[in-house]
Amino acid sequence: MAETFLFSIAERLVDKIVGLTVDEVRLAFNVKTDLKKLEDTMISIKAVLLDAERQQHQNDKLRLCMWKLRDIFYDAEDVIDDFKCEALRKQDAINHPNINNLKVRVLGSFCLPLSFSLKMSHKIKDINGRLGELATEWNSFDLRQCSDNRHVFRRETISFVDSSDVIGRDKDKENIISMLMKPSEDRNVPVIPIVGIGGLGKTTLAQLVYNDDRVTSLFPLKIWICVSEEFDLSRLLNLIIQSVNKEVRCDDLTLEALQACLRSLLNDKKFLLVLDDVWNENQAKWVELRNLLRSIDGLRQSKIIVTTRSLKVASLMSSICPYELKGLPFEDCLTLFTKWAFNDGDERHYPNLIRIGEEIVKKCKGVPLAVRTLGSLLFQKTDESDWIYIRESEIWRLEQHENDILPVLKLSYNHLPSHLQRCLAFLSLYKKDEIYLSDKIIRLWMANGLLEHAKQNQEWEDVGKQYLNELLSRCLIQKEEDFRLKFTFKMHDLIHDLALDVSQRECKIVNSKTKTVDENVQHLLLCDEKLVEVPRVLEKLEKVQTVIFQDSSLRSKIFDKSLINLCVSNFKYLRALELRDSPLTALPNSIGTLKHLRELDLARSEDICELPRTFYKLYYLQSLNLGATSLKQLPDSVQRLIELRHLVITIEATHLKEIRAGCWTSLQYLELYNCFELECLPEGMQYLKSLRTLILTYCDSLVSLPRSLKLLTKLEHLVINGCTKINLEMEAEEEEDNDLQLSLKTLSLESLSVLTALPRLLLQGSSSTLQQLRIRGCPNLSILPAWLPNLTSLQKLEIVNCRNLSALPEGIDRLTNLRELRILGCPKLSKRYSENGGEDWHKIAHIQKVDIY
Repeated sequence: MAETFLFSIAERLVDKIVGLTVDEVRLAFNVKTDLKKLEDTMISIKAVLLDAERQQHQNDKLRLCMWKLRDIFYDAEDVIDDFKCEALRKQDAINHPNINNLKVRVLGSFCLPLSFSLKMSHKIKDINGRLGELATEWNSFDLRQCSDNRHVFRRETISFVDSSDVIGRDKDKENIISMLMKPSEDRNVPVIPIVGIGGLGKTTLAQLVYNDDRVTSLFPLKIWICVSEEFDLSRLLNLIIQSVNKEVRCDDLTLEALQACLRSLLNDKKFLLVLDDVWNENQAKWVELRNLLRSIDGLRQSKIIVTTRSLKVASLMSSICPYELKGLPFEDCLTLFTKWAFNDGDERHYPNLIRIGEEIVKKCKGVPLAVRTLGSLLFQKTDESDWIYIRESEIWRLEQHENDILPVLKLSYNHLPSHLQRCLAFLSLYKKDEIYLSDKIIRLWMANGLLEHAKQNQEWEDVGKQYLNELLSRCLIQKEEDFRLKFTFKMHDLIHDLALDVSQRECKIVNSKTKTVDENVQHLLLCDEKLVEVPRVLEKLEKVQTVIFQDSSLRSKIFDKSLINLCVSNFKYLRALELRDSPLTALPNSIGTLKHLRELDLARSEDICELPRTFYKLYYLQSLNLGATSLKQLPDSVQRLIELRHLVITIEATHLKEIRAGCWTSLQYLELYNCFELECLPEGMQYLKSLRTLILTYCDSLVSLPRSLKLLTKLEHLVINGCTKINLEMEAEEEEDNDLQLSLKTLSLESLSVLTALPRLLLQGSSSTLQQLRIRGCPNLSILPAWLPNLTSLQKLEIVNCRNLSALPEGIDRLTNLRELRILGCPKLSKRYSENGGEDWHKIAHIQKVDIY
């Protein structure tokens, strides 16, 4: 069922209203009263929204009212963003004066167009009026304030399972039993966590193990507890005591009495305790139970199995690597499907249905509960049309009961904080089997305001990384591959179905077959090789914030131009536009009217050689990707984009224009890609005070780095790849060079054919912060500097294809934080530091992980 995301939207909107600066409000001084009224109304509504979200599924009138509120909230957010846009326009006018804005220069920040104030006044009054019209209906629901504690409805599971009903888990069962039989090595509570998404069969696996005869003989006492959401110590002790001895009455006992009772029951007994369906991520609550269990004599002989959907839960409850349950093989899934779809043996009479069933099973991607759900829907149905309907339908559109796959997965969604719910839903914008790129998703979340305000000493990008790590820990996404500073991830098809279900009115994938689109949809993905013109269904839309166009090799300049024209004419509050691989030769001047645009991606648009003169009007732009274009030069208009945080550029010039003071003060990430003619980095690099990542890729003519990089005290990541003429010899030349306090965390030097020395100035200035050093494909590097062991924080050192390197520097054993050393394609080093007979192996023997090939 589609979600309104009302609490998340309201939370963000209140923050924006409260966060309006004095200057921004001064822009429209005569709307202060209306703004204050809006703020008070929003705070009042937000206070009871959590209660509304919990009741909405049982109250259709309330749900309809929430949808009306949602549309008003979005309109209000657009209006509040107008204040920010106008403030940025004003700031640009002051920073870049010309004869046409003399009035602005003279009156500075105190004078802005009266027309803007009047327009804002009208819009805010209209929003307050719409909220007022809904007030009577809203107040009739008698909603209460409540805290944002996400709850999972309590589930009950039992220890028994008929093993004949379970298919394909024999190997997993043997693996868990093997772990149970191993003796505990320390006084830690011996916990074996089983982790995986809902419906994968974690409980079933635990039941199989619990009822195995070998386990019964190994553990004379077995206890099964379904924990679910409520990890309360008194409740858990009560349940354990009742499981051990049903005659003990402990309902009214104090916690102290419960502990004493449990000790008397378990002391000197060897037991197996299963804690099924654990959600608690509060370490303090687990520590309470752990410490009590530690006090029981003979605990080391006992074992605990925990089933959970969260890797975070697994890590706080156990020091051993969790057992991550995988999906079933196709053959096992087909057997299971047949078991639920037919009475025993009947499938032999319907070979045509079995062929359709094979396609249905593929949709389940190895999740047993999904197989069972779809099989049950077809039980005793022999009409081929019923089977074809299930095969052709999205799982999330099919009827589901409480214990079917989607409601079970929805528990994980309900347990997420509201801001993570919206971020997960946003991922449904992409097709199934999409390989997501972490930094790209973070930028899209940022562009659409889906991230909470960054805390002190934290950037928006850091918040986005936290969100992804949270989704990873809850098994809602799976990491695929790590790259230098980013990673790829996938979403299981069934989680994608869940995301589609909750985001129906937020996100829409449009192709040539799309007949209808919700008029209030926020995010669009256009993908279909048959799309030769902009679909008519898009022409009536106005609320769109994201447009991503991909997968059309037949697209034309006419298509792209008409798409941009649609964005300009209809999508006035567009936040993100992705036109990768565009055949356009130029952007239209009208793009300057998209003043709310935060993300513009034109990567690999090879025919674009210049930007329009109105480009500077994209005041809000945070991310700009012009990589692999044919841009001749980066115009001044780009330097005027003071909100810019992420910039990727390719130019065909030998020099970039000087960076002026006050420009790009927010820039976090700068990548120069395929700038084959570029001979040097621009003057004024020292003004990039916020820069954290600098990447130089295939800049063939670049010969050195400017010494001004030593002034970039926030620079954390430096990557230089494929710059075949560059040498990085940078020595201290001035007295202050010996006392630099830099922040480099990672340095990657790759495919640098003339490199003979490392950048001492930058590395010694980062001696207490550098964690990773990667040197790959540097054939002329014959010696590592004697000062390398001064990098006391170094954790990972990778040396690949540096054939002339014959030794690591003396004192390498002083790098006590070095945990990983990888040497590949370096024959002299490999021989010298080999574990088997290497003369200097003892110098690196302290390193935890050593890979030498």
